[in-house]
Amino acid sequence: MKKTVKKIQKYKSENKKIAALTAYDFYTAKYLDTAGIDVILVGDSAANVVLGYDSTTRITIDEMLVFTSAVARGAKEALIVADMPFLSYNVSIEQAISNAGKFIVNGADAVKIEGANDYIINLTKRLTESGIPVLAHLGFTPQYINTIGGNFIQGKDFDTTLKILESAKKLQGAGAFAIVLELMPKEASKFISENLAIPTIGIGAGSDCDGQILVVNDLIGKFDEFSPRFARKYFDSKAMITDCAAKYINDVQTGSFPSEDESFKLSDEELKKLENYKQS
Repeated sequence: MKKTVKKIQKYKSENKKIAALTAYDFYTAKYLDTAGIDVILVGDSAANVVLGYDSTTRITIDEMLVFTSAVARGAKEALIVADMPFLSYNVSIEQAISNAGKFIVNGADAVKIEGANDYIINLTKRLTESGIPVLAHLGFTPQYINTIGGNFIQGKDFDTTLKILESAKKLQGAGAFAIVLELMPKEASKFISENLAIPTIGIGAGSDCDGQILVVNDLIGKFDEFSPRFARKYFDSKAMITDCAAKYINDVQTGSFPSEDESFKLSDEELKKLENYKQS
């Protein structure tokens, strides 16, 4: 059964944890869906782990739309959230609604936007009023890395934690259905989660959020450029792919691939024609 925004929100009152992962292609989305994942985020992390950019700020909306369409074709039950990339929603409310609408048209069920300034609060309200659910994002906000100055933990004291909570309450009031909390002490994210009516989804924010999200490439060990301490690796895709490729190379070079069973053959009649031609 398709997971909806309302169903995901209900998890909080049911004390059921939300399990979320990123995905960027048809088959990964299909397999995560089969496993029973609640939320699939088509993250702008695709910039790093798929396209090889050095920053999430490099990815374009056109690239993100391609990934979103592929994921939507693969996942039929998970709630699909599309990450709105850098500057795709910051220029004007009209631009943001138009771009968010493109993600919905391409199969997303909701969009994610970062921050909580007055503009973002207003945008969240306008998007929700337009029929586009919003997943908010507080704590460390990667799209603001050039102004933040690095991957710094947020909410490290009472005052900053309270400030994040106040922002979260504004986003909640504006209609956000849930909030991602990134790179925060677990006590701070727990305090925020306990004082909100909507769910929180943590990434590097401890176990007391209402759910968790990881980048799938970190989960399966496919991305090895950087591994954050909060990303648990469940499989080593890099080793598997490297090993399979090495074996393939060896089999090609030694002539053991393709085998007789992996090759197509002529009928005896057609083979005889070829042999007779060679003899003439």
